Amino acid sequence: MTAALTFATPDLADLLKRRDLTVDDVAHLPEDLHYELIDGRLVLSPSAMPLHNWIGQRVATACEVNQPPGVIISTDQSVMLDSHNERRPDVVAIFDEGAGVSPVLVTDVLFAFEIISPSSKSVDRKDKRKVYATARISRYWVIDPLAERVSLTGFVLGPDGQYRQTVHTDEPLTIEEPWKITLDPSAWTDRRDRLERARRDR
Repeated sequence: MTAALTFATPDLADLLKRRDLTVDDVAHLPEDLHYELIDGRLVLSPSAMPLHNWIGQRVATACEVNQPPGVIISTDQSVMLDSHNERRPDVVAIFDEGAGVSPVLVTDVLFAFEIISPSSKSVDRKDKRKVYATARISRYWVIDPLAERVSLTGFVLGPDGQYRQTVHTDEPLTIEEPWKITLDPSAWTDRRDRLERARRDR
């Protein structure tokens, strides 16, 4: 993947070596290039597995059911946390007035969901929680498809600027704030296990 992109974008190899990049430095990269900017470092990631994308779609659809006016739900959305950090939450709620640009400014993000993937499990479990708290994203949920049963863990930003855990479950639940969102991790587990059986039987 990287080699092909290097051919199409001659300066990509140089960008990957740098540790002082800003959001402006990577603004010209192809839209279909999946990357994050982490403390001035350009990090490429592989395409997500179908299950990962499927869960993201289910979450986005659930978020849209009762969403209030003035908010749009977006998936795999670049978010500018500061001049040297651009992350891509799997699902975000964005205020309408901030939805006309990409990357979206973090001040226009109401909440974020991350789905853990094998290639980024340590980052998704720990690093992003700290980063999103520092950026003051008020609500953050982590979905773990790698657990024995797919789980959902929710966090709310406290007055001290730290996240406090509000829920951890692998069963259906309804989130009440910032609006009612019904999610079903047990259905995600069933789907994951069916996919795994189909893969083994192929």
